[in-house]
Amino acid sequence: MSADGVRPVASVSVHPTRREVCVLGLGYIGLPTAAILASRGHRVYGVDVNETVVRTINEGRIHIVEPDLDIMVRSAVETGRLSASTAPSPAEVFMICVPTPVNHATCAPDLTFVEAAARSIPPVLRQGNLVILESTSPPGTTIRVVGGVLREAGFQPGRDVHLAYCPERVLPGAILRECVENERVIGGYTPDCATAARDFYRTFVQGEIHLSDCTTAEIVKLAENASRDVQIAFANELSLIARRHGVSVWEVIRLANRHPRVNILQPGPGVGGHCIAVDPWFLISDTPREDPSVMRAARELNDAMPVRCARLVASTARECGAKTVALLGMAYKADIDDCRESPSLAVLETLRREAPDLEILCCEPNVSALDGVVLTPLAECLSRAQLAVILVAHREFRDLAANPPPNMNFVDFKGVLSDR
Repeated sequence: MSADGVRPVASVSVHPTRREVCVLGLGYIGLPTAAILASRGHRVYGVDVNETVVRTINEGRIHIVEPDLDIMVRSAVETGRLSASTAPSPAEVFMICVPTPVNHATCAPDLTFVEAAARSIPPVLRQGNLVILESTSPPGTTIRVVGGVLREAGFQPGRDVHLAYCPERVLPGAILRECVENERVIGGYTPDCATAARDFYRTFVQGEIHLSDCTTAEIVKLAENASRDVQIAFANELSLIARRHGVSVWEVIRLANRHPRVNILQPGPGVGGHCIAVDPWFLISDTPREDPSVMRAARELNDAMPVRCARLVASTARECGAKTVALLGMAYKADIDDCRESPSLAVLETLRREAPDLEILCCEPNVSALDGVVLTPLAECLSRAQLAVILVAHREFRDLAANPPPNMNFVDFKGVLSDR
């Protein structure tokens, strides 16, 4: 039985091998997924509302940075297994991989893109199709939002079509490998829906697949990232304590982690990206503010880190007489081009506001342009600045540990220079 008491019927099925798949959203998750599916012999129709993205993909090129993705996309387009458009095409499987941002003013999830993607499917949906939500979503989104749109259009999930939730579990920079090798959790609207989704994922996933219901799978995904957010908050608070006592937090963590049951994460200038910085809010958005919440406390501590870091940079600049400061790293983590929710941008904004006399140079070797930010090559940053601030441990910056520029002052928020 489904959540609505619908008993599945045997007529609901999908083809067992190669299929026509429509992937809605061709960003950091959707495009790699589409390319992998095409490489497994599926015919993939990619959908994105950005016409530039559509045109780029149809030319066999990519608009994001991910190792080997350009080769895979070019091959998929040249063989005719992948094409992109701004509207869905009829298919057997529909995968929703669109963004789910958070409203920073209210900390409430914004499901506008999920609902818009879901509403674009019914005109090309057919009896027996499989609809999968992959976007990280608050509990109940699959049943209420996607399922609600399908029911409104006359398709009862579990009877007319299969509906499932299957969140991605990938690391930027290793998406193509992890999308295939990592274990998956699939939540079905009904057990038959979960089984149908599992059969599809088995055509390209090598990792073990675990079946559950939609809401459980949604909470599993959120719990994974909220757990890491809490652990990062602990590391960040520890860094503040260590600084007050004038000791190295990197040494504290290194020695504490020698304990067989301790594994403290690395601190930094905050938490960025679309997952860890956002997902905890999806879990606690309907929790009253007056209720005790470890997740809320962790989120607030991590969100406050960029301001603390910016003020430390400003005070260090005053102490060493620096007139020009170089911020090294605008992405949210090492060796990727993704700047979504990057704490580095919040550090920059705070410095601009609170230290207007400082000349600020920004270096991000993984992107060619960034809205609202003038990017400066690393060599120029190091030649012009008197203070360099390491915000992200990009490989280009890790070389500074072995060969630091003479007479350069550093503020290192990522432990890159901790072994100097």
